Amino acid sequence: MAGRTAGRTAGRTVTIAEVAAAAGVSVPTVSKVLNGRRGVSDATRAQVEQLLQEHGYERRGRGAGTQVGLVDFVISDLGTQWATALLRGAQAEASRLGTDLVVTTTHGKPVGTRDWTEHLLERGSDGVVLVVSELLDAGRKELARLRMPVVLVDPVGTRSSPLPTVAATDWAGGRDATEHLLALGHRRIGFITGPPEQECHRDRLDGYRAALLRAGIPPDPALVRHGDSLVGGGLRFGEELLRLPEPPTAVISGSDEQAYGVYGAARALGVDVPGQLSVVGFDDVDLCQWVSPQLTTVRQPLAEMAREATRMVVELSRGGQPPTPRTELATALVVRASTAPPPG
Repeated sequence: MAGRTAGRTAGRTVTIAEVAAAAGVSVPTVSKVLNGRRGVSDATRAQVEQLLQEHGYERRGRGAGTQVGLVDFVISDLGTQWATALLRGAQAEASRLGTDLVVTTTHGKPVGTRDWTEHLLERGSDGVVLVVSELLDAGRKELARLRMPVVLVDPVGTRSSPLPTVAATDWAGGRDATEHLLALGHRRIGFITGPPEQECHRDRLDGYRAALLRAGIPPDPALVRHGDSLVGGGLRFGEELLRLPEPPTAVISGSDEQAYGVYGAARALGVDVPGQLSVVGFDDVDLCQWVSPQLTTVRQPLAEMAREATRMVVELSRGGQPPTPRTELATALVVRASTAPPPG
């Protein structure tokens, strides 16, 4: 149910969600009426206005401490287990805080156009959690025009961002995955990144390189491919690596779904996992325990990241301040059956 607001009836606080239910409309529609936004028919507007009056709803200007009980959760796509884990975390925290979550998918398109921000303004949400692959430079200025809290979640968040960001310790994750394979005896270790324009994937690659150098092994550019975090990228680049004259004995993937694609490439070429090839993923989504052999991976606290971002947005909408511009949650290596000593 939406957050509590300033109207009272029968001696108790009335919520926007209750007004919406009585009118047979959505919470965003009531929010549009309250904020004088377009996109509501005259008849619906009149009905909502009448109910607000009947319930004795007292309007107040938007400001710190005044909420409509809505948080926008904007994400590139919902078609991956990575996205599902984030959404679960955001929904759980929104429910705990008594706030409704409105989910918008961008389908990978850049966000931050004027039309996009106008759409958010019309909804009149308390704040925005942004999980997208690309944010236009002009979009950052448009977000400032919203006059509402915005919190970024990897992959779009960067250390130089003026907006609060929740991320994972990606560099440490890449290092830990590599050190695990080195400890097993691997020396030729391939790495298939996610989209290289995203800072989180560059950090994981840097952690991999640092671990190799610390072990006295010069990183070999021939063993690195820039993938897409999807199964298709694992199939394509996994095959490329395995067809090298001297193929790697282990491959680290920038995502679990892409690691599953590496499984497919190995199977097609008759390469046994983990007997001839060890594979490590990144994220620790449900897929890791469904595949055979179960996937060794770096756990990225996706649900916790989304919970923290949602909590920050609601706290900021109530006048709070973020503790730091960037919050990083720890990754952890999860060892399963897909990694073993190299053959021979």
